[in-house]
Amino acid sequence: MEKKLINTNEYSRSAPPDVRQLVREGKITSQTSGMCDGYAQANLCVLPQQYAYDFLLFTQRNPKSCPLLEVSDTGSRILKTSAPGADIATDIPRYRVWENGVLKNECTDVSEFWRNDLVSFIIGCSFSFESLLIGAGIDVRNISESCNVPMYMTNIDTVPAGVFSGKMVVSMRPIRYDQIVRAVTVTASMPRVHGSPFHIGDPSVIGIKDIDHPDFGDSVTIKDGEVPVFWCCGVTPQSVVMNSKPSFCITHSPGHMLITDIPDADLIS
Repeated sequence: MEKKLINTNEYSRSAPPDVRQLVREGKITSQTSGMCDGYAQANLCVLPQQYAYDFLLFTQRNPKSCPLLEVSDTGSRILKTSAPGADIATDIPRYRVWENGVLKNECTDVSEFWRNDLVSFIIGCSFSFESLLIGAGIDVRNISESCNVPMYMTNIDTVPAGVFSGKMVVSMRPIRYDQIVRAVTVTASMPRVHGSPFHIGDPSVIGIKDIDHPDFGDSVTIKDGEVPVFWCCGVTPQSVVMNSKPSFCITHSPGHMLITDIPDADLIS
């Protein structure tokens, strides 16, 4: 009989609005894996309105990498459906500010950079299905090792749309060989937070040269009998921003997510 696994993150049982308030107050600035069990987490991409249609089209053409949960009104910092009342400029633990595809700033509040022409895209995150994996008896290594998930640039092209194009980013979780089918089944039930894995096994097939040195996030232990399993990742828009070079963009810092009020159960299909 397998040992029952639990999420040991100190905020695992907290309500999303409570955690967002702590983030707004600057009391939480860490990566968010393991927080608010049972609620979806989300990636962020904020762009000037002139790019909004092209990026919306990009999300539709790349639904595995960019499963869209909400689009804000132009200029509004306040979300309406995924996290009602959340302030997109203050309620994420860490942000990145980009100019012409170059990272210019990383900070915990982007109020000073806000503009009236900005549109926010809220994109599903694989952190959302981690509690289901744990419930299925699968060790989610980035949670058990209290670190960020490892994320990698790949050699896989996204489907271009308008001005946007670039390489796919993936996240990785090592899974025991005898649990891979279970992991695939659990995550496939949640397509709005990336769904089933994109690749299983040899990292070099998708252009990853060194599994121990991720491009974003932290390295995790891969134990004997485990296989690296890769999911599409919502950091893909940041790869696309670096390649496509829009004049201005705000994103979350990898692993530092918006915690929504959407129950995981609402995303299971």
